[in-house]
Amino acid sequence: MTTATKDFYEILRVEESASQEEIKKAYRKLAKQHHPDANLGNPQAAERFKSIGEAYSVLSNPEKRKQYDQMKKLGAFGFGGPSGRGPFSRGGPAPGYGGTAPGDGFSFEDLSGFGGGLSDLFTSIFDRGKRETSRERSGPRAGRNVEYLVEVAFETAVKGGRVGINIPITEECATCGGTGAAPGTSARICSECRGTGTVSFGQGGFAVKRPCPACMGRGTIPETPCVPCAGTGTVRQTRKIQVTVPKGTETGSKVRLTGQGERGSMGGKPGDLIITFKAKPHRFFRREGLELEVTIPINIAQASLGSKIRVRTLDGRKVVLRIPPGTQSGTRFRIRGQGVEKGGRMGDLYVEVKIEVPDSLSPESRKLMEALASDSGLKY
Repeated sequence: MTTATKDFYEILRVEESASQEEIKKAYRKLAKQHHPDANLGNPQAAERFKSIGEAYSVLSNPEKRKQYDQMKKLGAFGFGGPSGRGPFSRGGPAPGYGGTAPGDGFSFEDLSGFGGGLSDLFTSIFDRGKRETSRERSGPRAGRNVEYLVEVAFETAVKGGRVGINIPITEECATCGGTGAAPGTSARICSECRGTGTVSFGQGGFAVKRPCPACMGRGTIPETPCVPCAGTGTVRQTRKIQVTVPKGTETGSKVRLTGQGERGSMGGKPGDLIITFKAKPHRFFRREGLELEVTIPINIAQASLGSKIRVRTLDGRKVVLRIPPGTQSGTRFRIRGQGVEKGGRMGDLYVEVKIEVPDSLSPESRKLMEALASDSGLKY
């Protein structure tokens, strides 16, 4: 059992100023070194492995790490009980701590006086472990929802269509049914958690529960690990599916595919797949709701004398747009019914003209421009 005086930074052998990457690297190295499977029959290694997991669960989360650091500054880790034992342990509260007797309740809200959401830190760790292990013991468990971002072409988002995607997903191992044991073999009760799926650790005069790192919250350890999942009970797979993109889809739009998420365990129903769309930009068109916008360059003569230009629409057709004489740069024209269709409504296409000035003029063009300037009252 982790005593109240242990320091998470000391456990992971990192400085308090260590970066998240340094903390992750230290955790991976120590977890591999002290994993129970690599130290069979060594209870000290299993205890060390548990402490490493406890430390990493807090220091790897920036918010929890901040709260933990606040506790250290306040000296919240210095009031353990006799022999380093806090008022809570595997067997429950120890007598003699503030009148707390065995079996009495404890509220993490009592820690709110330390500030910084201190109670939330340990409440979240406790509740997470409690939820996970209670689900394991209660039988069928629904699969988790999976969220995935899908980029689609601009035209596909506007007109609708279908796209194929590959979804990386963690699923229950079909070979062992999620038990982690090879078919035809049995599993033994985990000696660390005694089959409960949870372990307690003391810190600062109280204890919290978390999923057992030795059995990963299952309460049992396979005698012969399942080969496909390496005894974890889960496998990482890639699922290929076809997704329908609704007509008029915008960036941020979502669709829910029922039953396409992670598979449930022990007969539980599968979760859902939630797709978020992101429309790629178009080299020619821009979109604003149901409206399409495009900028077309014209020269000074077209703007001054008037002209007719051909404008390409999103479906590939070309429509003729009349430019009146004296048109100014930035003028917008509307072509009705050539925007985005969605929910029975149709938007328009807006064409903005931009007058382009030539970088250089031929002698003949220069004379014409000088004549134009003279008619306008300008002198050269």
